[in-house]
Amino acid sequence: MVSHAHITANVPWMRNVLLISLVTAVGGFLFGFDNGSISGTVGFLQHKFALDADGIGWVTSSIIVGCIIGVAIAGPLSDAVGRKKVLLLTALIFIFGVLGQALATSAQILVWFRILVGIGIGLETTVAPMYIAEVSPARIRGRLVSFNQLFNCIGNLAIFAIAAMIASHASEAWNIENGWRVIFATGIAPAIVFFFLLIGVPESPRWLIRKGREQSGLQVLCKINPDEGAAREQLATIKSALQSDSRAGLRELLAPRLRKVLAIGFCVALFQQITGINAIFYYAPEIFKTAGVDTSGAMSFTVLIGLMLVLSTLVSMWLIDKVGRRSLLIFGSMGMALALGGTGLMFRASEPNTTGLLACILAYVIIFAASWGTVAWVVIAEIFPTQVRGVAVSIATFALWGGNFIVARFFPVLVENISAANTFFIFSGVSLVAWIFVIAMVPETKGKTLEQIEDDIHRK
Repeated sequence: MVSHAHITANVPWMRNVLLISLVTAVGGFLFGFDNGSISGTVGFLQHKFALDADGIGWVTSSIIVGCIIGVAIAGPLSDAVGRKKVLLLTALIFIFGVLGQALATSAQILVWFRILVGIGIGLETTVAPMYIAEVSPARIRGRLVSFNQLFNCIGNLAIFAIAAMIASHASEAWNIENGWRVIFATGIAPAIVFFFLLIGVPESPRWLIRKGREQSGLQVLCKINPDEGAAREQLATIKSALQSDSRAGLRELLAPRLRKVLAIGFCVALFQQITGINAIFYYAPEIFKTAGVDTSGAMSFTVLIGLMLVLSTLVSMWLIDKVGRRSLLIFGSMGMALALGGTGLMFRASEPNTTGLLACILAYVIIFAASWGTVAWVVIAEIFPTQVRGVAVSIATFALWGGNFIVARFFPVLVENISAANTFFIFSGVSLVAWIFVIAMVPETKGKTLEQIEDDIHRK
């Protein structure tokens, strides 16, 4: 049997698919980089702008308000003008939003630019996985869509490392005044790179065909299929699916035959967030400080979390098209429940065990990244019919960012009012509910084309 690596190295069409996926996934790097930048700046911002727990919760979570706005417009906009144009717009938003954050002179101005960056993240997280899914072969679609999440984790690791270096090589006073600005500003360069890389990628063939640009769609399909015969066969399949779903729209999406799949996408997206992952991403240094770790140690632990995210996401990419989406979600839900419960127990101890706390948090992050962190994005990108995919993915991603907002906005308040231990026990309980939901509702989609998934799920 020929390995995937051998195919990638020797077949031009596979190289084209891989290149498109990698370029698009650079947006995932920006998502992780810009979203994670608050983790290394939150302590400095709290001192700089004299923010209480509620204030720092708002500064942190304001980016998610933008994400929700971005998600709300991403589906209709990408359906109207195309996936590629929306991604180009996303790159421009990142450039100007990050610059504004770095130059902010008040918490209020910072919040407005964080909302702008959030709009870019909302657009990217909706359109990039969907676009990669629409150009990927069925047998490795899970891995290719996962590139976006892998690059997200690499972006997290990069900004965690940058923040740790800045924090450890400058005084606390300098960091409070200038360090956070430098951390935010480092996101401008990758955003510029993303914009110019996108110019060379094609539009989604499924979008082109849906818009009646059949010849353009066929040209793209020829680039991402072994030969013209396979491309024409896929063209016929896509046209047939579009004709079958000619009535599809938002109203049709809410009709009984599609209601179940919308519920699956919505809940998978929501559970990915309300199990608490962004409490770790946004507040990791402050969590460790609560356990008695100094600033330098807290930053170092945060970098370790970022490294584990990347390595575990690589494991997930290796497993997702072998083990399947459903199995990874089931394993992940139970594993996260146990790790989060252990984190709560560590905080409940009269004197928190730093080693035990780090072990529990790392276990949670590793299990999350190997399961829900990657799989949720893949499921959202592949389960909806072509005609309503843009709108449906927007709705599911809206649920994801809505859950993110709840966690980011209220985590500091919960810790202050009911304790860190009880907050992590709540996350553990939510993970158990997610486990039950997956067993009861989520189907397996590995190895199927998007049209086969549509036929299997949406016509029953």
